[in-house]
Amino acid sequence: MDGTLMDGSGAPGLAALEARLRQDLEWLELPAKPWVPETTAPDGRPVADVAIIGAGMAGLAAAAALRLDGVERLRVMDRAAQGQEGPWVTYARMETLRSPKGLAGPALGLPSLTFRAFFEAQHGPAAWEALGKIPRGLWMDYLNWYRRVMGVPVENGADVALVRPREDGLIALEMRGAPEVLCRRLVLASGRDGLGGEFVPEMARGLDRRFWAHSREEIDFAALCGKRVGVVGAGASAMDNAATALEAGCSGLHMFVRRRALPRVNKFTGIGSQGVVHGFAGLPDEWKWRFQHYANSAQTPPPRDSTLRVSRHPHAHLHLGSPVTAVREEGGAVVVTTPRGAFTVDFLIWATGFKVALEERPELALIAPHVRLWRDRFAPEPGQESEELSSSPDLAPDFSFQERVPGACPALARIHAFNYPATLSHGKLTGDIPAISAGARRLAQGIARSLFVEDRETHFARLQAYDTPELLGDEWPERELTA
Repeated sequence: MDGTLMDGSGAPGLAALEARLRQDLEWLELPAKPWVPETTAPDGRPVADVAIIGAGMAGLAAAAALRLDGVERLRVMDRAAQGQEGPWVTYARMETLRSPKGLAGPALGLPSLTFRAFFEAQHGPAAWEALGKIPRGLWMDYLNWYRRVMGVPVENGADVALVRPREDGLIALEMRGAPEVLCRRLVLASGRDGLGGEFVPEMARGLDRRFWAHSREEIDFAALCGKRVGVVGAGASAMDNAATALEAGCSGLHMFVRRRALPRVNKFTGIGSQGVVHGFAGLPDEWKWRFQHYANSAQTPPPRDSTLRVSRHPHAHLHLGSPVTAVREEGGAVVVTTPRGAFTVDFLIWATGFKVALEERPELALIAPHVRLWRDRFAPEPGQESEELSSSPDLAPDFSFQERVPGACPALARIHAFNYPATLSHGKLTGDIPAISAGARRLAQGIARSLFVEDRETHFARLQAYDTPELLGDEWPERELTA
């Protein structure tokens, strides 16, 4: 970057930043030269070294880390339209990210790839200093830029119908409306619900779907203008959905919260360090469980800004100590029963999180019965039971699945869960901004190691065949040499 200013803001522009990024990569000799032998199927079809399902932040970071390590035959697939990947401009309804603006995020150790560099290049240092939290739409703009400058080959509108292990060691991805994809390694970068789906209490199933939605779903908030709305939960998603309903003009908002007080302290953020990032995976199982169970029990508070966004409305009501015990349809509305009384609403939003349930993912039908979960080998201490933790996949150091019954599905060692349910095995490296780069590098290095080991005969043959001389024979003066 030559320092030439494009305007009075002190912002050099994205073109200058991208030139700096190219120079940084060149000085670091990145991406590394490709080294993975090309693979073709027995019928001659090309085979990807790695296929990645999901092109949100985790999928982009994983692909970029693999490219930097010289793994270049990638297929990155997302069923969403371009620019719609991940939650940021779809079901996420917060005004800003809760993460501090200065976090490096998916930058993979490259300063010119950070959000700050992206922002300052366009708006200047003064605007950066004035910025509070990052608007979520601007974060999506950053991820779109990241995808472009890191050359991540995303295929949009690509919907995987079935993951099918093959006897020859390859993994076939049967696609909806497109040719089958073959790969050696598969990465599931499929977000919070990628190994299951939205969690909704069974009582909701008895209600007509016109009366309720999960906070993850598309909701017609404009249709809620003048309506009474209920929200179950008090996390970030609950507050953001409540605020969106209020801003759309709902006539009344009732939040039903099981706890008698909102949690105030974000425990894991408070102890965030590189020790946690790199050390969590090395903890004994009982300590992994102890850390995660305590953090989950304490719960994460909703962001202060999101809470104020709701509480500023006088017709928003927070019902603490009010778990929903029953719901029923009555007179074209929904009656919500709690220990503190019954409330009538026209529409109910369940902000009740997600569950791990591999058996509910049609694309994972062939592998789900073989995946080892934590419940298959670990029994928590009395009082620390948790269905959420028990149903988490028990992952290997490279994020790959492990077999419930050894030998029943060897392909699991080539399928990597780089999504939120990996947290109990690896810590928070797969779904949140703070440590996503560390997670992507761990994943990429693990895959690179496995690919090299698998191809050892080819690499040894390359070693034997390499014959470029360093000495040309004319280095020593021509005279008689003594032995």
